[in-house]
Amino acid sequence: MILRSIRASHLIILLAAMAFLSSCGSRRSTVYKESRGAKAAEAMANVKSKDLYRFITDWTGVRYRLGGLDKRGIDCSGFALLLNKEIYGLNLPRRSRDQAEVIKEKNVSQLNEGDLIFFSFGGNGIDHVGVYLNHGFFVHASTTRGVIVDDLNLPAYQRVLVKAGPVKD
Repeated sequence: MILRSIRASHLIILLAAMAFLSSCGSRRSTVYKESRGAKAAEAMANVKSKDLYRFITDWTGVRYRLGGLDKRGIDCSGFALLLNKEIYGLNLPRRSRDQAEVIKEKNVSQLNEGDLIFFSFGGNGIDHVGVYLNHGFFVHASTTRGVIVDDLNLPAYQRVLVKAGPVKD
């Protein structure tokens, strides 16, 4: 009788162990879908220029303010102006439509870190600018979210993309 109860307890332990181990082996693999935030963080991690990385992290989250040029608020062309001056030593005009006149236009698929990207949200010419990072991501001062790294491949940006390229020498 004692022998039977020992065997029964061993059998229960053995069955429990087998159930546990087999459940680990039959776990379905989950498809990992990165969030936009994770992809934006990856784009930031791939920024080649440490100075550019620091500049962006220092400004991320600063709210949008039309005509603003400081941490109390900044607009898109002001952000592009300050970034280009501080990181690349380049002087840009103040307005985005004027900034678009000083670039050497190239295909979006050939953009490099630091190239400017111009948009027309209002339909009356260029009214927004961002700075390309890598892997389809750019940084800009969004009117609703402030300074942010964003996905250029989003339809909202693809529909209004006008031109892009580096500042002319």
